[in-house]
Amino acid sequence: MSEKQTILECVPNFSEGKDPVKINAIADAIRSVPGVKLLHIDISPAANRTVMTFAGEPEAVVEAAFRAIKKASEIIDMREQGGVHPRIGATDVCPLVPLSGITMDEAVAWSKNLAERAGALGIPVYLYEYSAEKPYRKALPDIRKGEYEGLAEKMKNAEWVPDFGPKEFVPEKGATVIGARDILVAFNISLNTQDVTKASYIADRIRERGHFITENGKRKRIPGLMPKVRAIGWYMADFECAQVSMNLLDYRISSPLQVWEACTAVASELGVTLLGSELIGLMPEACLIEAGTFSYLKRQLPIPEDRQLLIYAAIEYLGLNKVKPFDPQEKILEYALNNEQLTFR
Repeated sequence: MSEKQTILECVPNFSEGKDPVKINAIADAIRSVPGVKLLHIDISPAANRTVMTFAGEPEAVVEAAFRAIKKASEIIDMREQGGVHPRIGATDVCPLVPLSGITMDEAVAWSKNLAERAGALGIPVYLYEYSAEKPYRKALPDIRKGEYEGLAEKMKNAEWVPDFGPKEFVPEKGATVIGARDILVAFNISLNTQDVTKASYIADRIRERGHFITENGKRKRIPGLMPKVRAIGWYMADFECAQVSMNLLDYRISSPLQVWEACTAVASELGVTLLGSELIGLMPEACLIEAGTFSYLKRQLPIPEDRQLLIYAAIEYLGLNKVKPFDPQEKILEYALNNEQLTFR
């Protein structure tokens, strides 16, 4: 295949992780568009959330995203939805990621096209990341603050009027966040405890925004250890343990290996150890090559030339197969794309 192949990736997050009929209906809406390849479906019953990853030519991908958002709005009633993951709508967030032959500016244009179409369905839509037209709406946690339960009141604030769609709260649909962004790695670390306060302590110290302390009667922010990292602590019933749930906004700056090492150090302060990790969606091969190389260096062993040996060393070191199976062909971005005859860069 040509290296100049144009590939846009879409990674929508849906507020449904328990009903296979609903999940399959959304997946079928994506598959109904010719030329779109559904690369992966990640389902979490406890979070009541499903992440789908698909890719292809921009026009086809945007059409598939629209059909998925439409289907989700028809079959997911947010008035009945509950789960541990922060969310504001049936399709909670729908990012577009330019992978090959397409610029970020072009991805932004496609995201606004999608947002306008979703808004026409009667869904309030907020733009975020590179698509945001207001600086305070760039970060997803800021848009999500208050979650679905606080959305009706939030939308009454002039600063939080949606960019597209209805300006008033739509109880059954909530709202959707759409935008163009870089590759993100969703990486959760499982702890050998069910104590969420310990997971939250680690998250507070890892995430870029850090945490607050009170000093001389005043609140003071203490920056976190890892730039370009968002993190929260929660209890994950799927694995019966507390987790540090993270979004690595730039894996080149803060990689899975780096946050694993940082979490190990902070957890040791609490007498907690790391059980393993969970990847939501896909990650670039480079993340695993780095971790595998580090594993060999740490054991003072020669670094093998065989990349697959490094991949499997990384899986073992990061515990990626400890809490649930990890298949490199399904979970590594480049491999998943190549399996569908899509060439990534």
